[in-house]
Amino acid sequence: MQVAVTGAAGFLGTNLIAELVARGDEVVAIDRVAPPARPGVRWVVADVLDPQSVRAALAGAEVVYHLVAMITLAQRNDLAWRVNTQGVRVVAEAARAAGVRRLVHCGSVHSFVPETPGGRLDETSRRSSDPALPVYDRSKWQGEVELRAVIEAGLDAVICNPTGIFGPIDPRPLSRINAGLCGAARGRVPVMLAGGFDLVDVRDVATGLIAAAEKGRTGENYLLSGHLVPMLTVSRLAAAAAGVRGPRFALPSALVTPLVAAAEPVLGRFGSDTISRATLSALTSAPAVDGAKAGRELGFTARPIERTVEDLVDYFRRQHLL
Repeated sequence: MQVAVTGAAGFLGTNLIAELVARGDEVVAIDRVAPPARPGVRWVVADVLDPQSVRAALAGAEVVYHLVAMITLAQRNDLAWRVNTQGVRVVAEAARAAGVRRLVHCGSVHSFVPETPGGRLDETSRRSSDPALPVYDRSKWQGEVELRAVIEAGLDAVICNPTGIFGPIDPRPLSRINAGLCGAARGRVPVMLAGGFDLVDVRDVATGLIAAAEKGRTGENYLLSGHLVPMLTVSRLAAAAAGVRGPRFALPSALVTPLVAAAEPVLGRFGSDTISRATLSALTSAPAVDGAKAGRELGFTARPIERTVEDLVDYFRRQHLL
């Protein structure tokens, strides 16, 4: 079967392509860059904001996996808004015009908002429409709105919403979570911020997307969740796997919040979003994500967090990152 993957050169795209090739699928890998060729993969250079190039790239595909997203912790970012909203509409309309059998859109848990900080979250939870939310949260929800307009026009599509993705294999530069755990595995993270997040192995997300293509119901959301874990705990796991000393303690958010408020606008002038209110909010208000629907309908399961951390540190070691 011929399948197309947008954002194919990225973290999730790399792992999804490996799964698809192992299944025997013929993969059209779409991105703005084309890495070295590999058997079973044909690279096509295209931009999701360029409808003509996307239509040409999707010709002949039976299933499309749309992974392209611009991830940012900034409060505002015009390019991220366009890529995460207009880009979804462009790919969806191109898929419909090409007669694609099914599109699987990779959304985000951030397009949902729990009723209370740290509360339960599932597919019926409120959506991220509040203008006060970070641009990534708002744009990922608006991208779903754009997609649903094309679904109503006849496109068969499903939406998967993973939580915090981490694990091997991760083409450099490392993704945010992996980069933080790499620092811990090198013994360079003496303290952590208090709080945690629901983390899920990237390889499990890849198999979840494939399951959604085969079993998901048109227009439905599926939360692909892993395990809610304090970042102090997972950082210590990474350090232990590497045989180094891990973080000693976690700084409470009440202590860090005033510092972030002062540092965020300064770092923003230099194009950095590494320290932001969005980071603190994600850690301190992490919801308990209910992934039961994906389990029931897709057969989705997530491997233990300890196994992912061990595999990730082994990957760091093999890549000479330690």
